[in-house]
Amino acid sequence: MLSDLSRRHRQPEIMDAADLPPTRFAETLKGLEIVNAVTGSSRLMWPDLKAAARSHPDRPLRVLDVACGGGDVLIALWHKGHRAGLKLELVGCDLSPEAVRYASDAAAKTGAPIRFFAHDVTRKPLPEGFDMIMSTLFLHHLDEDNAISFLKDAAQKASDRVVIQDLTRGQLSYWFATLGTSVLLLNDICRMDGRTSVKGAFTLAEARDLARRAGLDHAEIAPRLPFRYLIRSVRHDTPRPRLSP
Repeated sequence: MLSDLSRRHRQPEIMDAADLPPTRFAETLKGLEIVNAVTGSSRLMWPDLKAAARSHPDRPLRVLDVACGGGDVLIALWHKGHRAGLKLELVGCDLSPEAVRYASDAAAKTGAPIRFFAHDVTRKPLPEGFDMIMSTLFLHHLDEDNAISFLKDAAQKASDRVVIQDLTRGQLSYWFATLGTSVLLLNDICRMDGRTSVKGAFTLAEARDLARRAGLDHAEIAPRLPFRYLIRSVRHDTPRPRLSP
């Protein structure tokens, strides 16, 4: 049956439950890592990371990944940057201490010197001192007010750019999430949360409105495959890769 996606239906996701056993949580983070790898989450962030790093050749680029989950996107970006000879200082934060532990262990196993810490952006402002602030598949977890506050705070704190990647809401996106999580043989939490995520996601037009209401007047918002969008807000005096529709 078709789901009514004409309006946003934001609901709690199973993996965010406080009483979820650590083994099940880790299993779900592994499933999300597979999703990010298949859909190219790090690939979508790479052009901005590279452009920002090359605009500061005299020092490491400081990057904060908000709601980093298992840290797989940051780890992939560190390895890409290392191969490209970029100077990077990557940091991730997440609401879940369990996610922070998982991400720290995962980074250590691959030799990526990434620091992770627990942080709730709905209760505390973002820390200072970062050139680029990014997030992947996080915005749809927030209500509109918190989403706007997060975007505004990130734009104020990032000295170079903000890059936000998330799902688009729609029937094709819903069925892609439904079928994709089954084809990839992901666990039941990933399958159910995948559908919940799409129902709670913003459309491209809604994402543009969020950016406008957050004061990101010069932000670029464009669709990305598969069924995602990118919000990019870059300081006027820094280079930017082309963000075509």
